[in-house]
Formats: sequence, structure tokens, C-alpha cells
Amino acid sequence: MQNYRPFSGITPAVKTLIILNVAMYFLATFIEQHYKINVSHLLGLHLPQSHYWGPWQYVTHMFMHGSISHLFFNMFALFMFGCILESIWGSKRFLIFYFVCGIGAGALNSAIGWFEIQRLIEQYEQFQLSPNPNILAEVVKHQLSHPAGWIWETIDNWINNPQSPEYEAIGKQIFQTIIDLKVNVPMIGASGAIFGILLAFGMLFPNTELYLMFIPIPIKAKYFVLGYGFLELYLGFQNNAGDNVAHFAHLGGMLFGFFLIKYWNRNRKKFY
Repeated sequence: MQNYRPFSGITPAVKTLIILNVAMYFLATFIEQHYKINVSHLLGLHLPQSHYWGPWQYVTHMFMHGSISHLFFNMFALFMFGCILESIWGSKRFLIFYFVCGIGAGALNSAIGWFEIQRLIEQYEQFQLSPNPNILAEVVKHQLSHPAGWIWETIDNWINNPQSPEYEAIGKQIFQTIIDLKVNVPMIGASGAIFGILLAFGMLFPNTELYLMFIPIPIKAKYFVLGYGFLELYLGFQNNAGDNVAHFAHLGGMLFGFFLIKYWNRNRKKFY
């Protein structure tokens, strides 16, 4: 840390990662606009139940981003904290850490997502045996952030005509569509690896004071990391319909990063 000069230049592994992420963003945008190929479905990480799922996605999803702002904030954090870690660990160890955190984030997100979808599928199987518009209304409320007006209209009509086979069939189609939508939404972004980097910085330099936007006072790195971690845990369990952030992936990056650092330093008191 003493030999590191933040403005003396970017470290090689961080530089390569930023170039790859920026290049992949613009390349994917070009392909999707000119060739109408959905690159996110190919390289984004899908749940195991999805027919879009592929094992390579546990790596490739880290180089996909949904917007310029998504890309910018991830790369900014990678530059700010990643360069410090690479200067201490070296490029090889830093890259190992980065990919372990990113892949671990995807693995935890897949595991939790698998259980959530299985629970939804079991609910659908029970719904098929005993269709009920009120049950469908609860599913729509909790699973869709902005349901189309015709969905609520269909449910209301079904409630007023509970014996209608037509509304029952449409209700089953709505439920199946919800499952398909949840299964086939890809997870993209380097955030899992970035959260691992944030955790590592907090562990190596717990008392370093950080100045954050919109917070006028400095906060120690250890408190920032702990607070951010608990916030992600809370939001993950909230599971709001309109929340498209993979909170458990962020936690997965932190979790795998924590265990890797502990493994590396099992026989010594310092991290470096």
C-alpha cells in the first residue's frame, strides 16, 4: 500500500478487464442493433431451468452490461479498488480472486433462483389442480412489476365468473407465462466480482476512510462493506417484483471473496 500511487497509472489486469468490458458492451450493442441477435441470451447467465442456460455463462455474464451507467459504475469501482488490490497481490492472484468472486456470484444466484423457480412451479402445479383467480392475483402482484391492464381485467372477470372455463384457461396461460419470464431473464454484469473486490478492500484496509457521494462525512471501509452487505441481504429477501437487481449475486461475490481470502491467509496474520 505504501508504494502505491493512485494516479501513477492503471494496473495491467484492471486495465485489461476494463478494456474487455467496454469492448464487449459496444460489440454486443452493435450485434443486437444490426444483426438482431440477442447477445444477452447467449452470454448472460440464465437459471438452470432455462433452455438458454449454458455453463460458459458463469464467466461470460461478467462481461455483459445492460446500460452505460451499469458499465460505468462497475468499471469505476474496479479501477478505484481493483488497482490497489492488484498492486498488493500481483496480477495473477488478483485475476484469480476476480473470477472466483464473479463465478461464485453466479453460482449462488443460480442456486437461490433454482429454488425460487421450483417453488413457483410447484405452486403452478397446485393451481392447475384447483384454479383460483385470487391465487393468480397474488402471483401477479408478487411476480410482475407492471402487469398489463388486460391481466387485471381478466382476473376481475374470472372472479365475477368463477365457473368460466375460458377465464380458467387464460389464467393458466398467464401463470405459465410468468414462470417463463422469470426463468428466461439473464443475469448480466461484473457486479458480483466488484462486490468481492469491495469486501477485500474492507478486509485489508478496514479503517481507511471513504468519501461517498451524497454522504457528507467519511465512513470507514469496514462499516461501508458491512452496511452494504446487510442492505443487499435485506433487499434480497424482500424480493420485490420491480427490483431487477441480483442481490444474492452481490452477496455471492462477497461470500466467495471472504472464504478465498481466509484460505490464502490461513497460516498468517496479515493479508499481504
